[in-house]
Amino acid sequence: MDSSQSQKTKTSLKTLVVSFWTFISRIFGVLRDIATTYILGAGVAHDVFVVMLKIPNLFRRLVAEGAFSQAFIPVFTEYKNNQSKEELKKLIDLTFTAISSLVLFLCILFMIFAPIVVFIFAPGFYFDPEKKILAIEILRITFPYLFFVSLVAFFGSILNSFSLFSIPAATPIAFNLSIIIGAIFFTDYFELPVLAIAWGVFAAGLIQFFINIIPILKLKLFPKLKLDFNHPGLKKISILMLPGILSGGIIQINILIDTIFASLLQTGSPTWLYLSDRLIQLPLGIFAIAAATVILPALSNAAALKNDLEFNEKFNWALKFIFIVGIPSSVGLYFLSSEIISILFLRGEFSISDALMTSYSLKAFCFGLIAFMAIKILNVGFFARQDPKTPMYVALISLILNVIFNWIFAFKFGYGHVGLAIGSVIAAIVSFFILSFILIKRSILTLEEDSVIFLLKIIISSLGLFFGLVGFQTLFPNFSDWSLLIQIFNLLLIIFFGAFIYFGLMFVFGLRMSFFKN
Repeated sequence: MDSSQSQKTKTSLKTLVVSFWTFISRIFGVLRDIATTYILGAGVAHDVFVVMLKIPNLFRRLVAEGAFSQAFIPVFTEYKNNQSKEELKKLIDLTFTAISSLVLFLCILFMIFAPIVVFIFAPGFYFDPEKKILAIEILRITFPYLFFVSLVAFFGSILNSFSLFSIPAATPIAFNLSIIIGAIFFTDYFELPVLAIAWGVFAAGLIQFFINIIPILKLKLFPKLKLDFNHPGLKKISILMLPGILSGGIIQINILIDTIFASLLQTGSPTWLYLSDRLIQLPLGIFAIAAATVILPALSNAAALKNDLEFNEKFNWALKFIFIVGIPSSVGLYFLSSEIISILFLRGEFSISDALMTSYSLKAFCFGLIAFMAIKILNVGFFARQDPKTPMYVALISLILNVIFNWIFAFKFGYGHVGLAIGSVIAAIVSFFILSFILIKRSILTLEEDSVIFLLKIIISSLGLFFGLVGFQTLFPNFSDWSLLIQIFNLLLIIFFGAFIYFGLMFVFGLRMSFFKN
């Protein structure tokens, strides 16, 4: 085996490892939601919890995992390859001091001014005395999680730079496990069960922190507190972070807007919307984000070598892959939404009405799933060409559209939480067409001649899936009346049957395993 092939094999194995742990983490994420909805249902406590948890998570994605990682890893890698170990350790010390000080200050500030934070992020809670008191308490318990998880992201960036991917990829499992343990074993020790779950978030931050310290100690790179704002490496990281914060900020503001609108709706709305979004994130994470992760280095390499043919070939492959899995996923989730939600959440404090309301928003999200997934791939085309500005501008347009359509559908038309899902879907579809138009206009993407025929094959196969699912629903009209085991068995049977119909038709139309091996 030549060195090039060996390198490809190693990269594939690393990607497989990350994908495996990501998949396991998402499974535990679903188990976490099952545990919290069983204990809290879709009442006031769960609404407040999911909205308040979004606040530290918003800053985590913006500062720690997003802009910081994208800025730190290139500079760190440059120092690792070109500087002495002493200089590398100094960069680690200075960066650790800067990021920990910044995030600690942010945590203290938000905990002190928690009432104002609740007013900004969830005005609907602020003007309800019961929700306001609970929101402030939960925020003050959970916000320190941001400090620990920011350091986890810092350590994870170092480990990834040394090609140690498993621990950073598996770390989120600890977060989900901690909340599950809090929900199952510690709710009896608190007057309000939600507080046990909130403390589970706090504990998760500590656990994740200590998990990542061990490999850092083995590398002998555990940081010390040092401060030097004139250090060239630290300056470079700060400069590189700014565009990432601006670009990521728009996306996070979009999430914030959905949170603000959800807090103004009836009790249960934030939980229904949260759960339906979590289910949409499963195919989005497993397929779209995985494909985007794999295709970025391939496209970047082709762009660096000015190999336009290979660039276009890989780009077309990624889009075809997304449509192959995205369209049937949308059809399946739409028709099986009630069955899936019933199996996962219909127990404890989570009522039949809650399951029905969650299924409505999940069905709305299904109409935008292919757009959500394709946008991940289209953005990669710009990043590979070192053009992060265009996706940022399109994200800004999406933000404005989201605000307008959220207000129209949720409040003016009175669709409530379903209106918020519809607003997000329309904004995503518009973004998809804008990004596609720009890529084709600039000749970054040239659609292959068989693209339209390929899409028609997917649509026809998906129609076969559609009729198959309708037939199964006719055969099993009283799904929720059966025992849980029979429900699970029948759902798996339906999924297997649907996959057989869809991929059977695609096979007839010429799809082979060699396509996926690419």
